[in-house]
Amino acid sequence: MTNFEIIEAKKENLPHILRLYAEEDIDNGNVMSIGNAEAIFEKMESYPNYKIYIARYNDKIVGTFSLSIMDNIAHMGQSSGLVEDVVVEKSMRSKGIGRKMMKYAMEICRKNNCYKMSLSSNLIRERAHKFYEKLGFKKHGYSFLIEL
Repeated sequence: MTNFEIIEAKKENLPHILRLYAEEDIDNGNVMSIGNAEAIFEKMESYPNYKIYIARYNDKIVGTFSLSIMDNIAHMGQSSGLVEDVVVEKSMRSKGIGRKMMKYAMEICRKNNCYKMSLSSNLIRERAHKFYEKLGFKKHGYSFLIEL
């Protein structure tokens, strides 16, 4: 796929990222205002290893994900990576974009000496589960949450 790149998102990319979030089942189609998104993005910029990335094809943003690299005292000091909010534009799915985004995230984790990269996926997203398993992800333990 020529004319394709994955780069760190900038504030001016937020309208496109919010468009992708509205398309996906992240928050049942709800998205925050651009003003709120900009405030959160500015706060995120102060975090040393938490970034949003975008995938561009022919200068159009067609995918996004966020990646947090967390330092650990356990695991002999090796960091761990956490991927969140993975979305590929519906019309661009099954073209290898999601695979490229996850491989990109894995490479960032390797460069940061991470011992693992993890993510969670809603139980109903069976197609996504198959996608992650094809990339080598394994089901490991249980994911627990409490809505606050």
